[in-house]
Amino acid sequence: MSYRIRAARDEDLQHLYEMAKLTGGGFTNLPPDKPALKTKLDRARAAFAQGEAGAGADELFLLVLENTETGEVRGTCQLFTHVGQRHPFYSYRIGTLTQHSKELNRTFRAELLTLTTDLEGCSEVGGLFLHPGERAGGLGMLLARSRYLFIASHRARFAERILAELRGVIDEAGGSPFWDGLAGRFFGMNFQDADRFNATHGHQFIADLFPKHPIYIAMLSENARAAIGIPHPSGRAAMRMLENEGFAFEKYIDIFDGGPTMTARTDQVRSVREAATSRVIAIDDDGGQPTLVAAGRLGDFRCAYGTVRVAGDGVVLDTATAALLGVTVDDEVIHVGR
Repeated sequence: MSYRIRAARDEDLQHLYEMAKLTGGGFTNLPPDKPALKTKLDRARAAFAQGEAGAGADELFLLVLENTETGEVRGTCQLFTHVGQRHPFYSYRIGTLTQHSKELNRTFRAELLTLTTDLEGCSEVGGLFLHPGERAGGLGMLLARSRYLFIASHRARFAERILAELRGVIDEAGGSPFWDGLAGRFFGMNFQDADRFNATHGHQFIADLFPKHPIYIAMLSENARAAIGIPHPSGRAAMRMLENEGFAFEKYIDIFDGGPTMTARTDQVRSVREAATSRVIAIDDDGGQPTLVAAGRLGDFRCAYGTVRVAGDGVVLDTATAALLGVTVDDEVIHVGR
């Protein structure tokens, strides 16, 4: 396989822009807006350049999936070290209010949405998008799991808790039933405009205009209620991948489209927990186990599928993967079973 994950570069801007135009809206971390994407690349370049001792509190790492035979970028994903440091990180938390009437001899339970910054300071994995022409051969899994090997390789930069926001339900017109039933009534703008504004200007307008009191879910429209905590059809596979890694839905949802926010303890994410660092003692094609392998740190990080065979106090790597990763004998790699 000629695909590998690497750090994004300035020259990837056009590739990212072309992919962003294919997302269909509601994809805040990959807006179809060149200046916003350039800002992300600038921020990622600064994070990759920080060095081992220069970790910042609010770093963004942007990775891309590259076809090394053609030089094309065919996918992307992002990691945020600590959300909510520049702007408040808002979510809605689904809660329950229980009340009892002696006169009626009945107990009433009402579900509420409460605006919260509970997840502030968490790390985030997000922005995962794979070009529609490449959705085969496990490339989506490569993109998703490469982020966890990056975290394992740079563990001190990331928080104790990690989240992933999944895009919510978007209708055929590009609107959001959840937005239309709740926030749109306060903002006087449609979902596409609000989503675009958020992607390019941040969340501060949420703090300025969102209602601060709890919202009774029963008072929302049927369409809005039905969208709460439901991922976009294109995100169902991503949700399953997150669950396989140990993420769970703990009743936090996105404030724009009502999509589920998945959370986990960082050290309990399967690919982080099971990752092992080993020295390459040989490179050959005599067999081994299908493995996700990464090498390099920060801007030199690279990740690909490969074949690894444990031998003594090190590992043997297949020749194609060694070439993809730029690895030679005595280099260190971090790896986890495929």
